[in-house]
Amino acid sequence: MREGPVGTRWSLTTTLIAINTGVFVLGLIAALIWPQGYWRLFGMLALSPTGLARGWLWQILTFQFLHGSLFHLIINCVVLYFFGRPLEESLGRPFFLRLYFGSGAVGGILQVALAWVFPGHFGMSGVVGASAGVFGLIAAFALLNRETPITTLIAFVIPVTMRAKYLLVFEALIALLGMLSPGTGVAHAAHLGGMLGAIGYLQLRQLAARSHLRRLRLRPTVIHRELVGATAPRVRAQRRRQAMDAGPSSDADFMSREVDPILDKISTQGIHSLTEREKKILETARAKMSSQ
Repeated sequence: MREGPVGTRWSLTTTLIAINTGVFVLGLIAALIWPQGYWRLFGMLALSPTGLARGWLWQILTFQFLHGSLFHLIINCVVLYFFGRPLEESLGRPFFLRLYFGSGAVGGILQVALAWVFPGHFGMSGVVGASAGVFGLIAAFALLNRETPITTLIAFVIPVTMRAKYLLVFEALIALLGMLSPGTGVAHAAHLGGMLGAIGYLQLRQLAARSHLRRLRLRPTVIHRELVGATAPRVRAQRRRQAMDAGPSSDADFMSREVDPILDKISTQGIHSLTEREKKILETARAKMSSQ
């Protein structure tokens, strides 16, 4: 959770925080100038069972930019800042955006679905807030950094340090208990849905990465078989000996020095953890193999 070097452009996390804050401020101004129109528009943008029944599918996205109070906005933005920045840096911008908004959509849909089935318990009012997407980021961070210690505030007062994997369990239990308690005024089902959405998305990406490696393994050339088996110590040692015999500019040296560490990283962290430089190295390796 340590901040990285400051860049020349805003991160997506900072941009999302700015947009959420701007929408909230504009809403306050609109409520003063044109209250009837504001509340009508608010009802069209907040996610609700009646809205989806009318075909207002845009609510699945727009509700994530609305907040019911200043405290609601601040809490979501603070958590988004601390979990969003490291995830954006490690996963990349496109993956981060899909994870954030996808988790928010799954959380909102789960909340609305339960409201349809149990209207007396969950209510039929609109759902607003970025918390479903934020809980998705918490779940993703916990899965990708299971042993990382995190200090959180219980009831926003008591600091408690725990490993990230335990924070995931704690947040899931809070969401489940909140769902069972009527009249809390908090969309606990959206929180749980956001976490489930993030977990499901990461699992799908892991399956896609394994499938990609299996396809490489099935290719007939020896070089492909060596590329996939690069995590074996015996193969690595053999390739290093080949590199020493062939010279520093040989393909064997390139595979041993550049490609092997990337394949090790894929096997431990998943293909989504690769940087742009590492992806380019893999593309170069594929080009070399196709020319053999």
